[in-house]
Amino acid sequence: MSVLENMMVGACFGSGMGIGKESLDKIEEILRFAGLEEKAFSTADTLNLVERKKLEVSKALSTSPKLVLFDEVMSGLNPSETTEMIAFIGKLRDRGLTILLIEHLMKVIMTLSDRVVVLHYGQKLCEGMPQEVANNPHVIEAYLGKSNA
Repeated sequence: MSVLENMMVGACFGSGMGIGKESLDKIEEILRFAGLEEKAFSTADTLNLVERKKLEVSKALSTSPKLVLFDEVMSGLNPSETTEMIAFIGKLRDRGLTILLIEHLMKVIMTLSDRVVVLHYGQKLCEGMPQEVANNPHVIEAYLGKSNA
């Protein structure tokens, strides 16, 4: 399926209705926002990994969500692709979309988060502002160990 067809499926799922001009206009705007407008007629299998991840996020955006959950979205990306995805997710946040981010990369957490919750073995270890959490001795001990902290 093409990038556009993928987006149309996402839009249908979110609205439960067919694709009309309004939906197509919205899809076009989302593809432009994601930097995928020039790939609209390319098949999804020709996209690189960061473009595929942006396509998946874009499909979710076509449903007009109030909250988006990102679970290890940076997985498999190289450093420059990670930087690109951080910028993309940052633009979503700046537009007022609520983001729940599950991530192990501190660069991502520190750049994108307004508030951080650290879980350790399923229990909340710490909650607060990113810098506060990063400097918390319990967090440092849990993730670096006493000898490395």
